[in-house]
Amino acid sequence: MSTETTSFAFDDEAFSAKVAGLVNSFGDPTRRAIYLFVRQNPGATANDLAAQCHVHPNVVRHHLDRLIAMGYVVTDEVRRNGVGRPAKTYRALDEELLLDGSPRRDALLVALLERALDMLGPEKSEEMALSVGLEFGASLAKSMSAADSTRSVKAAMAAVADVMTAHGFAARSVDDDTRPSVIAESCPFGSAAVHHPVLCAVDRGLINGILVGIGSGATAVTLTSRARGDVTCQATA
Repeated sequence: MSTETTSFAFDDEAFSAKVAGLVNSFGDPTRRAIYLFVRQNPGATANDLAAQCHVHPNVVRHHLDRLIAMGYVVTDEVRRNGVGRPAKTYRALDEELLLDGSPRRDALLVALLERALDMLGPEKSEEMALSVGLEFGASLAKSMSAADSTRSVKAAMAAVADVMTAHGFAARSVDDDTRPSVIAESCPFGSAAVHHPVLCAVDRGLINGILVGIGSGATAVTLTSRARGDVTCQATA
């Protein structure tokens, strides 16, 4: 009975994270229109989208930044007519949005991960988790808009929350007038994080890698974790 309950709870968390990601990404009608146009017209520019959606190009760029952060759109630079500065164009990352999960595959991967962590031991496991988070965060930062590099730490953490939600954390940014932070309401590792709290180092590394990668000026990230007995899973920069 306990095994079935744990599995059901994990599926609920995964579903909640997926829904939160979709709401964050497509809750705004202008953003939906932009995504649909880019998907149907790869290579569109911000000016193309502004004309299509009847909004200012800066509004379009704001929505594109969110879609890029969430992993639905990528940008390319195309030199048109062989002269002048390259134009920035946009295309959907995938031809179709995949809304269905793969719980059986995920359960197998989690089982494999837990066995690997047991074999490595806690010290090596945490070292590996942090390293993976840092490298993955840095790679995500490269795909974010150049405008992100000049953002304040507060705004950067909001962008981090978007990226984390796209990867299953159902995250939101919080600013309590002291230090900005990100709270994760769901964990993509499910019960594996409860059994192996060292996995929380992935979150810390992920956020650190993104912040350093976009040049936000924040390098120190502190973390609380429910898996370690804290009230929330919260990262503060």
